[in-house]
Amino acid sequence: MKKLLKISTKSPEETEEIGYNIGKSLSGGEIICMVGDLGAGKTTMTKSLARGLEIEDYITSPTFTIVNEYEGRLKLYHFDVYRIGDVEEMYDLGYEEYFYSDGVCIIEWSNLIEDILPKERITIEIKRGIDDNTRDIIIDGTGQKYEDLIKELNY
Repeated sequence: MKKLLKISTKSPEETEEIGYNIGKSLSGGEIICMVGDLGAGKTTMTKSLARGLEIEDYITSPTFTIVNEYEGRLKLYHFDVYRIGDVEEMYDLGYEEYFYSDGVCIIEWSNLIEDILPKERITIEIKRGIDDNTRDIIIDGTGQKYEDLIKELNY
C-alpha cells in the first residue's frame, strides 16, 4: 500500500521546514529518494533533512564523489547518482552496505538507479512552482514504516 502527500510551498523557508520535520521524524534505516529537475531543490531539501538529523556539517551535493557521509543523531549517506553511467558503479561503491545500514540514505536522481532501490522507501518529488520561490512537493511512501512517517508529518 502507498501513502501520498502533496504540499505546495510559497517560500524556501516553508520547503526547508518540510525537510527539517522529515529529518526529525527519522529513526534510522530509511531510504529517501529525491526526484526533480536540476535546480528544483533536491540538495536544499537534503540540507534541511540533515538539520532535522542534528547534523552540523555543511552539506554539499556529492556530484563527483557519488556519496558523502555525515554524522549526527543518525548517520546520513547522501548520494547523487546523476553522473552514474551504469548501475554497476553502484555495486562497485558497495551501495548495499549503505542502503541496508542503520543510517539514513538520501539518493538524489534516484530514478536513474530504480532497478536496485529497495521496494519500501519514501520518494520526494520536487517541482518548481509558478515562481522561483514556490515548490510543489509530492511525498510518496511505500511500506508501513514510510506510510506511518508520512502520516506523522501531519500536513
